[in-house]
Amino acid sequence: MRYIPNTPEGVRDRLFGESEKLRRVQRELTRLFRQRGYSEIMTPEEEFYDLFAMTGAALPQEEMVKIIDRSGKIVVLRPDCTTPIARVAATRLKDMVFPGRFYYNETVYRSSAAHRGQSSEIPQCGIELIGAKGVRADLEVIAAACDALRCCGLSRFYLELGHADIFPAFARRLSMTEEQTETMRRLIEGKNFAALSDFLARYGRGDEAAAVSRLAFLFGGAEVLDEAEALAGELGALSYLRELYESLEQAGYGEYIRFDLGMVHHIDYYTGPIFRGYAEGAGEAVLSGGRYDQLCAAFGRPAQAVGFAVNVDAVAQCLPHPEPVKVEQVIHYPVSLMGQALSLLDEKEPGTCQLSPCVRLESTLKLAQEKGIPTVLVLTQEGIEEVQV
Repeated sequence: MRYIPNTPEGVRDRLFGESEKLRRVQRELTRLFRQRGYSEIMTPEEEFYDLFAMTGAALPQEEMVKIIDRSGKIVVLRPDCTTPIARVAATRLKDMVFPGRFYYNETVYRSSAAHRGQSSEIPQCGIELIGAKGVRADLEVIAAACDALRCCGLSRFYLELGHADIFPAFARRLSMTEEQTETMRRLIEGKNFAALSDFLARYGRGDEAAAVSRLAFLFGGAEVLDEAEALAGELGALSYLRELYESLEQAGYGEYIRFDLGMVHHIDYYTGPIFRGYAEGAGEAVLSGGRYDQLCAAFGRPAQAVGFAVNVDAVAQCLPHPEPVKVEQVIHYPVSLMGQALSLLDEKEPGTCQLSPCVRLESTLKLAQEKGIPTVLVLTQEGIEEVQV
């Protein structure tokens, strides 16, 4: 049976302009993060599965790419950058004076369901502010999230704010098992209104069920906070979101902020404000983050923290395709003049000139003609001759 070379499902090759866009996004993000005082951390692509299982913060295990190392232990390809950085902050940096500001530019790996068309290889850039609590830290990170999307060249985007405490406050009104509550969470998170209505008809009762059902619809501007307060009464999470919004609006970020009070993140280490970024041209969230105050304690050093990750691929797909650089010249040279040929090449605009691999000038001219390169620079001991193809 003949083998047809291909890539595994969930991964792909990135060629030319696509690679250029991805690298541009990474450059702009890392420049911003350094400007804001964050230092880079790089963690291994492989981590022990137990690292994620012990924290209760892992993705569902079926979403992790697992392998067995030579000792027989289960290892996963990094499914998340926050947990390894929390490990580093609590162990290798245990004597560091907090807060610590860290950024990363790494790839995470997740095993998506077959034939879903989702990527299993996700380049991410993000920040973690560890050892800082309160509204100032949350505002710093949310503002950085807005600026991150803006510095990449996006203009039509917004951040949706939610809070990890809102869904549990509504769910506690219903007498449900843990499994039923998780089903309800998935329906609300997926905005599956019809299925949620059917589910609550079976398991919910009266006003409590109606309030939970309405939670899935509470997304939009600041007016949804008023409706949520009418449904939930006094709830600290709602007051805190209002405080964040008023400060962000005063700082000039109000146009980028919306709310989704039914947001329930599938990664369960979040403990406070959570947020996602959406941009015109992307079919999925381009940014995701929030506060996680219990994660570092799992590794031996309690520390409150907040951060976010940018899906670099998703952002890059929103940007216009760059115009390809046209090669205008090729340099023909004898091996004895390779140093001069390289110096000449380095003087040119990047990508507009190439060295010829050919020994004979006739071969170089033929190659230039086939590639559509208009000019050959012939380098000799006497100087440079320009030949039009």
